[in-house]
Amino acid sequence: MGIQPVAVSVDSPEDSQRLCQKAGLTFTVLSDSKAQTTHRYDLVLPAERWEGKEISGPGEFLIDNSGTVRWRKLTEARGSQILEAAQRLQ
Repeated sequence: MGIQPVAVSVDSPEDSQRLCQKAGLTFTVLSDSKAQTTHRYDLVLPAERWEGKEISGPGEFLIDNSGTVRWRKLTEARGSQILEAAQRLQ
């Protein structure tokens, strides 16, 4: 379908890598340790902090090659929901 999952985490690259290994994730997980992307997509939970850092709420996006957000869900989506959305966008 021409889509590639990528996760963004506010964890450090090292913590993200450990999480991927522990969870058996096979897709790319990018580090947003300064929360720049998290802020850009308005996913910061303002009252939530963990170990002194802001944390984000779950959000899934389908972004086309030009960088345009074509679909988003700001609660945790199931994989099947993401695939259904991608099929509708083709």
